[in-house]
Amino acid sequence: MDNLTMSQLLFPSITKTAADYEAAYPPRGLKERAKVTRFAPSPTGFLHFGSLFAAFIAAKTAGKDGVFYLRIEDTDKKREVENGVIGMVNGLREFGIVPDEGAVSETEEKGCYGPYTQSRRTPIYQAFVKELVEQGMAYPCFMTEEEISAVREKQEAAKVLPGIYGEYAIYRNITAEEAKKRIDNGEEYVVRLKSPGRPDGRISFKDEIKGKIEMPENILDVVLLKKDGTPTYHFAHAVDDHLMHTTHVTRGDEWISSVPIHLQLQRVLGFKPPKYAHIAPIMKEDAETGGKRKLSKRKDPEAAVSFYAEAGYPAGAVSEYLMTVANSNYEDWRRANKTESMDKFDFKLSKMSKAGALFDMVKLHDVSKTYISTMNAEEVYSAVEEWSGKYDAGLHALMTADEEYAKRIFSIERGNKKPRKDIGKWSEVKDYISYFYDELFDGVRGWADNVSKEDRDALLRRYAEIYDHSGSAEEWFPQIQELAAEAGFARSPKEYKQAPESFKGHAGDVAGVIRAAVTGRLSTPDLYSIMQVMGRDKVMERIHQALEA
Repeated sequence: MDNLTMSQLLFPSITKTAADYEAAYPPRGLKERAKVTRFAPSPTGFLHFGSLFAAFIAAKTAGKDGVFYLRIEDTDKKREVENGVIGMVNGLREFGIVPDEGAVSETEEKGCYGPYTQSRRTPIYQAFVKELVEQGMAYPCFMTEEEISAVREKQEAAKVLPGIYGEYAIYRNITAEEAKKRIDNGEEYVVRLKSPGRPDGRISFKDEIKGKIEMPENILDVVLLKKDGTPTYHFAHAVDDHLMHTTHVTRGDEWISSVPIHLQLQRVLGFKPPKYAHIAPIMKEDAETGGKRKLSKRKDPEAAVSFYAEAGYPAGAVSEYLMTVANSNYEDWRRANKTESMDKFDFKLSKMSKAGALFDMVKLHDVSKTYISTMNAEEVYSAVEEWSGKYDAGLHALMTADEEYAKRIFSIERGNKKPRKDIGKWSEVKDYISYFYDELFDGVRGWADNVSKEDRDALLRRYAEIYDHSGSAEEWFPQIQELAAEAGFARSPKEYKQAPESFKGHAGDVAGVIRAAVTGRLSTPDLYSIMQVMGRDKVMERIHQALEA
């Protein structure tokens, strides 16, 4: 009877029961073995690359038959930042991660298992704590900060486990009568779990990534509700994962130490625990020490997801890279399935690295080059137009002034069996296309050293006389070979190698002179295609500019 009195004393306004909420959150009715996962950040700052990876893993674990939802864990209001939720939502969306349910903005949500923001679920948590109090599994603790500090000092001196438990839990057996006196006296309190753990107890669980883990059982009387009546992370997430029918909890491996608490909470609440998959942090080589360290918000600009959006890495390319980090066999699969959707890859948590994958910016760039090389001209134009609209007004103005011209540029050497991989991110596009636009072309030519200035000028003058813009691609290089032979160059590298003393160079060198004159560069995509896109007038103008320079 004392427990019932205590529960009424602590929660006089809570009328709904745990059973009421169980009924309000019925089973989801998904296919057998369908997975329900979540990404549950706190709105405390920018979206970290590690958080993006965790959300990616949760989404891939759910797959097309399951449910992936976004839950906002905002019970720690001191650390919350303005517009933190929309920052998370937009950060995920920027990279193609759109939850099936959950928070959409600071005020909007979608789905039938909400609210998905913990600060709006306080009565739910209190109903479950009220039931624990009725069962004698929770109690009000009136310990002051000074008392807790004194306990901590005593434990440090005795070299025992720190925390509130056993003899140190001085209010563990408080009566309802004494609690009422203290409450009437204005004393503040938290509500603690009356832990059933034993000092020599052990728990074990199968982690979906790391395998079997065995740990000491929790004996701490952990806080369930803080002084203001809001829940701690430990308790809130246990209730939410149960009511939202989460089947797999994917989270950073820093949470492994909390598993004994979480399993114990689920047991005393009568819940079936979800499966846990603890993700090792993404590591980075430390140039200073030569070792490895976690990606740092303070040291590494690439730790912020906004870095990739601003640089212009396509969402699909980042996803491709994340999957290579997630499952090492993905690269082999992708090589064998070049045009298949990533969704057809059989992602497995069990194939994830137990120790932590190494972040590799060079590899990301290479993956992105390959990804962009598979896009057609329309897709590239659309992506660059959207990106430049946010981050490069000058490029955006040039491209949109003549959309068809820009698309013809991007079409050069696309759709081939072996497309070029010149672009790794959209911020490289301006330099890539600069010689097509007078506004971007600086007029500097990168001439090769193996052709003299006299020969160079003679070749350009003669080419200006014979250039036929209407000629076909098949006719173009034979014309260059004729020009080469006329000027004392070999028709081919092979011919030149057979008697180098007999020639000034070969036809490739002649084409290089024309390339440098027209584009300013020694290396470009197919020169014939470039000149076709530029148009005859532009080609001739560039040749004459080169001669005058």
